[in-house]
Amino acid sequence: MVRTGRTEGLQGLYRGFGVVMVAGTPGTVLYLCSYEIAKERLGRALQANDTTSSSSPGFVVHFAAGIIAEAIACIIYVPVDVIKERLQVQHPGSGHAYRGSSHALQTIVKSEGISALYKGYGATLLSFGTYSGLFFLFYEQLMDRARAYLQQSEVPFHWTVLSSCTAGAAASWITSPLDMAKLRLQVQRGVQEHQQSTTSVFYRGILDCLGQSYRKGGDAGLFRGAGARELHFAPATTITMTAYESCRALF
Repeated sequence: MVRTGRTEGLQGLYRGFGVVMVAGTPGTVLYLCSYEIAKERLGRALQANDTTSSSSPGFVVHFAAGIIAEAIACIIYVPVDVIKERLQVQHPGSGHAYRGSSHALQTIVKSEGISALYKGYGATLLSFGTYSGLFFLFYEQLMDRARAYLQQSEVPFHWTVLSSCTAGAAASWITSPLDMAKLRLQVQRGVQEHQQSTTSVFYRGILDCLGQSYRKGGDAGLFRGAGARELHFAPATTITMTAYESCRALF
């Protein structure tokens, strides 16, 4: 991370917060709606191909629907991530400093084109698509087990909290190496592009980053920061899913 000096204060800590706050809600709505639609359609297709089974969609459907939902939501999430990344790694003293999220968006589109907003789409989808697939796989299985155990279709609030927290923690830990590689590539790209650095590329891609991390630190190198990632995603997914399930029950 580029040092920005002590004079930035809280402004430096919350750089890029505006674009995340504005785009976060529609991104989450698109994500959850896409998952439900994909799950329903994939489930119908699965049952149509297997007329001997009347069971609900299996874990393959949940995993695939999670990846599809992430792929669609990344239409919003990736540009947000690019803008946030540029704001966070920029040096205030450089001649390319962005004044804020809106200025960064306008400048990137004007100087580099809309395609620049989607740099890293593949890396983001590989990381968060896998996370989403695993999260919904674990979450749906835990909710199904809760319904079977309680012998009722509606799961109480505390069971939703437990299921979403467990699924979020497990999925975030498993995909931690992918997220670590994605973040390192983002920081590397942001520094080089924004400061017009001529430094050679440290990582040639996600696989190269994973390989170098493993050679330097073994398993510990791959899962560095996994605990912090769990501490972030477990409560975040718990809040999101409990709020979503509560709202869905009302309608």
